[in-house]
Amino acid sequence: MAEIKRALLFINLHKANAQILADEIRKDLGRRNIAVCSCAFTGKPEFDPRNGGSYDISFSLGGDGTVLYAARSMAPLGVPILPINLGTLGFIASVPPDEWALVFNLWTEGKIGASRRLMLEITVERDSRIVARSSCLNDMVISATGIAKIIRLHVESEYMRLGKYRSDGLIVATPTGSTAYSVSAGGPILDPEMEALIINPICPFTLSNRPIVMPMREAVVVEVEAEQRSGVLLTLDGQVTEPLEPGDRVYIKQAAFNARLIASDRAVFYKALRTKLSWSGGPDA
Repeated sequence: MAEIKRALLFINLHKANAQILADEIRKDLGRRNIAVCSCAFTGKPEFDPRNGGSYDISFSLGGDGTVLYAARSMAPLGVPILPINLGTLGFIASVPPDEWALVFNLWTEGKIGASRRLMLEITVERDSRIVARSSCLNDMVISATGIAKIIRLHVESEYMRLGKYRSDGLIVATPTGSTAYSVSAGGPILDPEMEALIINPICPFTLSNRPIVMPMREAVVVEVEAEQRSGVLLTLDGQVTEPLEPGDRVYIKQAAFNARLIASDRAVFYKALRTKLSWSGGPDA
């Protein structure tokens, strides 16, 4: 049985009824003698959970984007996330608002577990100096800052050179992120608990440049060509941005921690695929 003393609520106030649900959760947890802290936001969240002490569980009240932010905040601390879906698609945010208490009870009683999702650690090196470091749950995207600008990138792993890419950009996605930007760009869908990553060029100049799935034991390095003229931007989970310069090297490897998502296991993921993507042929096709 999980002992819960402190909880943190991530509240996306853009979502209808988010504050009402947060008040409901706060009152319910208060009756259980669980201290509750809140991170409520309407725009870009500005919150460092390390300044608020330790937590035993966190709740994400919003859509998948809210879960992504919660994961980057909570995963390094080893805190599980109960992802309540107040959005529309909900590949990651899987718990309906009226079922959060049931799921919470099952979790505290040890009757359900948490799906452990691979996260990426991204490091940007410039002139042999580290200028940025962060993590992501879904994907890392390198793209041009202008309209219809081709960028030139060198991509290699620890053991081999993958080649030179001329494209509108490059996506490096986790299995969790395989159903996000990457699948829209023609990438494959991966089981969410695999330890692999997808390297997927966006509209490549050479049609033979296709998505590749690689084992996560190999770190990947992406270098912006020195002759690159248009601006280049690194984006993590669609939320964190970092401008890149010619000659920058971006190192991608598996993070030392996983995101722990309560009641968001493989069965939930495949159910979402069938319903959200309108798979035909019944539940087994």
